Order: sequence, then structure tokens, then C-alpha cells
Amino acid sequence: DGNRIVSGSDDTLVKIWDAETMAEVRTLTGHSVEVYAVAFSPDGKRIVSGSYADLIKIWDAETVFAVYYSLAGHSVMVAQLQFSDDGAQAITG
Repeated sequence: DGNRIVSGSDDTLVKIWDAETMAEVRTLTGHSVEVYAVAFSPDGKRIVSGSYADLIKIWDAETVFAVYYSLAGHSVMVAQLQFSDDGAQAITG
């Protein structure tokens, strides 16, 4: 929606920021190692994050308490990701 920014970092956290004020809105915890890639779904309702531990998490961006999925299966770290245009799939690499 352009009102929020999402970031991931070496401290294992995913953070949501207000795009206008640049103030931190929420912190998402759940990764155990560095988070290298993050993205909002096109409708802004979900966040996908990828880590050095080859793990992808899909979060509810509105409640941020629930993780929809924790997906393992990559043989190396997840360095890139995005949602498909319709938000139905997360593409990772």
C-alpha cells in the first residue's frame, strides 16, 4: 500500500516501518539467523522473509503474531524473494 516498509537484517529480526515517518511499527521474531530477503504481498496482508538458514517464513502483516508457514527445502541461503503479481505464490532464490 506504500505506507509501510519491511526490512530484515543480521540481527535475525524482520521490522515493519512507517514509510512517512520512518518510525518502527513492529518487530517480527522467529528467524534464528540472518534475514537476507523480505517482501510484502501485493495486497499488503502478508510478508515473506528468507534467511541464511535456508528457511522461508510467511507472516500475517496485520497481526504479525501468526506465521502462516515456515518452509524449508533450499540447499543454500535464501537471498531473493518476491510474491507473484496476484499474491498467490512466493518466488524464492
